[in-house]
Amino acid sequence: MKAPPFEPASPAERAALAPAIGDPRTWPAASWPDPQPLPEGLAPVAPFDHAMLPDRLRPWVQDVAERMQCPPDFVAVPMVAALGSLIGRRCAIRPQAFSDWQELPNLWGCIVGRPGMMKSPAMMAALAPVVRLEARALEEWTAAQGQWRAESEIAKARAEARKGEATKALRKNPDALVDVASFLTPEADEAPTLRRYTVASATVEALAEKLIENPRGLLVVRDELPGWLAGLDREDAAELRAFLMTGWNGKDGWTFDRIGRGHRRVPAVCLGVVGGAQPGPLGEYLRAAMRGGASDDGMLARFGLLVWPEAGGKWKNIDRIPDGPAKQAAFTVFDELDALDAIARGATQESEDAPPFLRFDPEALEAFTDWRCSFEAGLRSGDLFPALESHLAKYRKLVPALALVFHLADGHGGPVGFPSTLRALHWAVYLESHARRCYGVAQAGEADTARRILERIAKGDLPREGFGTRDVWRPGWSGLADQKQVAAGLDLLAELGHLEAWQEPTRTKPRTLYIVNPKSSPPAMARH
Repeated sequence: MKAPPFEPASPAERAALAPAIGDPRTWPAASWPDPQPLPEGLAPVAPFDHAMLPDRLRPWVQDVAERMQCPPDFVAVPMVAALGSLIGRRCAIRPQAFSDWQELPNLWGCIVGRPGMMKSPAMMAALAPVVRLEARALEEWTAAQGQWRAESEIAKARAEARKGEATKALRKNPDALVDVASFLTPEADEAPTLRRYTVASATVEALAEKLIENPRGLLVVRDELPGWLAGLDREDAAELRAFLMTGWNGKDGWTFDRIGRGHRRVPAVCLGVVGGAQPGPLGEYLRAAMRGGASDDGMLARFGLLVWPEAGGKWKNIDRIPDGPAKQAAFTVFDELDALDAIARGATQESEDAPPFLRFDPEALEAFTDWRCSFEAGLRSGDLFPALESHLAKYRKLVPALALVFHLADGHGGPVGFPSTLRALHWAVYLESHARRCYGVAQAGEADTARRILERIAKGDLPREGFGTRDVWRPGWSGLADQKQVAAGLDLLAELGHLEAWQEPTRTKPRTLYIVNPKSSPPAMARH
């Protein structure tokens, strides 16, 4: 079934309405660009280099990955995210020599792999030091809670005894002098607070209360991120979504009202996030975001630690005792950061309610500045599609935050040095390749739609001299019935030079006409 013919404006009307517009149908064939092939398959990714990890963490990541026969990326990314969240608001980094530009090391990470790739076991192994810290905190809180209850009961009994003695004295002599405090209810000492490190799910109010009690920040742990993120797209979850996005920079406060507790405020919402994803659901979520739906608000772009490693390699039956010294060394790093005193590490604090901060040393600053100059030029080149550009733009925080995490994890004090900064820059290169793979998969759906459009052009169902978007989706052809998918496929074909989108003048308002590149013969186009 052929689409109804498009009715362009007459030459006289075009001349009257827009004499300066160049009609692509009049362009010489030589002036058209050579069309580029549509993307196929997964983009290559950089392999994980263990040298990118701090020295005391490297052996444990290697040991876990080898014993589980999983990519080391699945262990390293959750571990680094956990380290950043553990530091939280207790130390920041200022990436320039003099400005007050400041970033906190709370990071968002996502490991991508098919089911059965050991994502969840690897993530749980990476978070084992945090689980131990939580168990220790619960034990200490339980003991403190018991002590607090006992002291509260003693204070209450003393108050009752004083009140009884005063009452007895007044019965004997109504004019007797008594201490007014004997009739006042004693104010109990504040109950001990349970130190929290992670949360799985909570309402905005509950999460905000936890952050008031734990101002350094929290790590949100989710097994499957795409489903959780899609749930946050619902209208009734809009406030929670906004709260989580506020928590990415770790700097902004949040005010809310709670029944029975009145007006409440979190001085600074600081959240890390880590979880896993399967390629299919992640691709669907990304495609929805790239089509401009509710997901198109930069939520996924905040997952700077986004990795999708290769799943190949020969499987081996590894049956050995875990490397005890390597495990102990890694756990010690977490213990040290849990007890971090940033001021003792050489950080500067400008006010009591502001986080202490470190800067780069001269060599590290030069390396970071060189990288950033090249990085910013790439962002402004126009070569990146918008979703990937938005994702990579978040590396402005990611790179200095990683440098700070590695610096503190290595036990260093004073300005952040060159070795830690170099590691962070290597992570940027590594992570960019993985981001390109993930966002490329989202484009795969657009590529499939584009191929179907090219097939219709090859069959003559769509006229080469020009057709509109409705001409593609209105016939109801297989794979071309969704208007948004068709629009995305046409945009991709125009971007790759197969089509030219031209605003066709009409008697009312212009409409978009897609004209086929004469350099692309239908058979060749259908093969892309």
